[in-house]
Amino acid sequence: MKLLLKNLGLLMIIAGAALLIVCGLTGNTDDNRVLGTASVIIVMGLVVYITLNKRIDG
Repeated sequence: MKLLLKNLGLLMIIAGAALLIVCGLTGNTDDNRVLGTASVIIVMGLVVYITLNKRIDG
């Protein structure tokens, strides 16, 4: 469980990047909702990664 929590933020970043890649491959880059959602997932994943690793390691 501790390993999953440590990697939760990283998994969110990868999910956001995968969403951007899929949108780029399908040509769906004109929809701002999808691009905004992917960027929010990436930023939230970064914040979660930093906070959880500080809390677990520290």
